[in-house]
Amino acid sequence: MIEMIQWIGEPVISILVLLGALLSVLSAFGIIRFPDVYLRSHAATKSATLGVLCVLSSAFLFFWVYDHYPSARILLGILFVFITAPVAGHLNARAAYRTGVPLWKLEKDELKPALKEKGIDREKAKKEPLN
Repeated sequence: MIEMIQWIGEPVISILVLLGALLSVLSAFGIIRFPDVYLRSHAATKSATLGVLCVLSSAFLFFWVYDHYPSARILLGILFVFITAPVAGHLNARAAYRTGVPLWKLEKDELKPALKEKGIDREKAKKEPLN
């Protein structure tokens, strides 16, 4: 029974590692090629997070299948990456938007009226230098 689990676990672990590496490479390519900070943030948070989660999941499965040791540290790492990376990307994009970083080829800015209601002026933030 254990040999069968290891026989099935080996290709699953290998596929997860390769998928995670591929997603991380695509994320790096997106960070280099995308034209503005918002699209770069999207590439960095979505695909890189999924890539890291695939690699950490494969590490968790490896230790569980081959060493019979389910690692709580790896599970905590998965949870930490899953929670913090998208939040950090969102906060970076929000800070860029509020300080007036221009958007790439945007036809309609749906957030602008909501910010004006709160008294935040993007146009004014563009003209003021950052301290």
